[in-house]
Amino acid sequence: MSNPDNTVVPFRVADADRRIRHVFVRDLMLDGHIGIHAHEQGVVQRLRINLDLSVVDRHPLPADHIAHVVCYQEVVEATTAIVARGHVNLVETLAEEIAQEILATPDVVTVRVRVEKLDAFANVASVGVEIERTSA
Repeated sequence: MSNPDNTVVPFRVADADRRIRHVFVRDLMLDGHIGIHAHEQGVVQRLRINLDLSVVDRHPLPADHIAHVVCYQEVVEATTAIVARGHVNLVETLAEEIAQEILATPDVVTVRVRVEKLDAFANVASVGVEIERTSA
């Protein structure tokens, strides 16, 4: 699929037959300590994080109550806390930590995490990794 503006293209996870809902967080911008190179040690780097969650909908509609859904505020806060813990060498490690935290959320069955470093190279918009993990 063509994507001329280089935005994240969400994968299709919503599924009415399986009662799966797609919850997402787009372009969470955080400052973090990340990298293996000497020039990255002790330096804050801009990160962009995108999250896609497939969530089992166990409540009949209308479920107009926060207790019946995954709270994206909690997802954002958990992700922010992981980045704030301190230096991580690899974007792969950071993505795995975020995925494991989100998968601990009830009803989340799959999570896709994309972590991008925005200032790694002067002539590149971003570099990073995208992973997808499923609850055991």
